[in-house]
Amino acid sequence: MVVCLLTTSANPQSSVSTKLRAIDTPNDSGNSITLILPETRSENTLYRITYSETNSGPFELLKEIQADPTADGNQKVLVTSLPRPNGSVDPIETGKTIYFKVTASTDGTMLIGGAVPASAQPNYFNTNQTTNFIFVIAFTVVLFLSIGTTRKGGLNIRRLPGLEALDEALGRATEMGRQVLFVHGLQEISQASTIAAVNVLGQVARRAAEFDTELKVATRFPLTMSVSQEVVREACVEAGRPDAFNADNIFLAAADQFSYAAALEGHMMREKPAANILMGYFYAESLLLAETGSRTGAIQIAGSDAYTQLPFFVTTCDYTLMGEELYAASAYLSRDARLLGSIKTQDLAKGLIVAIILVGAVASAIGYELVGKVLGLT
Repeated sequence: MVVCLLTTSANPQSSVSTKLRAIDTPNDSGNSITLILPETRSENTLYRITYSETNSGPFELLKEIQADPTADGNQKVLVTSLPRPNGSVDPIETGKTIYFKVTASTDGTMLIGGAVPASAQPNYFNTNQTTNFIFVIAFTVVLFLSIGTTRKGGLNIRRLPGLEALDEALGRATEMGRQVLFVHGLQEISQASTIAAVNVLGQVARRAAEFDTELKVATRFPLTMSVSQEVVREACVEAGRPDAFNADNIFLAAADQFSYAAALEGHMMREKPAANILMGYFYAESLLLAETGSRTGAIQIAGSDAYTQLPFFVTTCDYTLMGEELYAASAYLSRDARLLGSIKTQDLAKGLIVAIILVGAVASAIGYELVGKVLGLT
């Protein structure tokens, strides 16, 4: 609710009024009030804003503001706290009514306005985020349509040689009677790259159980180890081989970065796995692990979104999943309609964002803020 009170001088040529408006600040969670000062044509005008918790007063000084005739529209004051006479400052309480007055002084004339009430209220919808809301709804609809289309007719994903070679690596390990070593990256399970690696592990474990191939999984963190054990257990059950699960094969190698690398290098040299699968986010240990695995003659498949380490994987591994290929790996292997539909929707979203950037860049170059106006940014 907006309340206005107008008091002007008797002179019809007066350039000052005390038409104060006090409103709840839009698009916030409460605890603030916006004051809209009167318009003025005089730069000599001084506004003195006072407040009280009752209509009858007493009114305390909130702040003094010099008028700006060149301002675009009415000057606004955001009030989030109230200064007390004892020097303390109290925040605006949501739902509590505060009364405001404005006194305008200019060229020896003083005009005092009446009390204007306002209270801060939380807003359940931020209209500044309307564009984002529309995009979310649109992409959600596209997501469900993509999933439905995938279930009906399938979805083609470009061939990823590293994942195509997975069966070859597991088959080679089976023929040689040697194990497959799956190495997690160095980040915790809360990170996207580790979650993607766990998804890949589930598919690898299922195929290893079908091939009756021993699979060992190295982890750095206890929680990653626990999650990996459950993923492998579930994969063995889905493959119809619950007896193939061995919790001791999913182990904690070391907690320190280079101790982790040293432990796995020793494991590679002693056990000589037929295939090494390195998935996740790696740091300086990437070359140590990949080079050691290469010296043992193992087939190596690496996947990481750590762009600084990709050159080392490319030079020492047989196949490398680069960047977002790691995130698409589980969908590629499982052919699950929900995952494939999600990938299609993400690609459409990226294409739209790139198109918006290009259109915005061209429009900005010719002096027209097209994208900003459409998205409500300007």
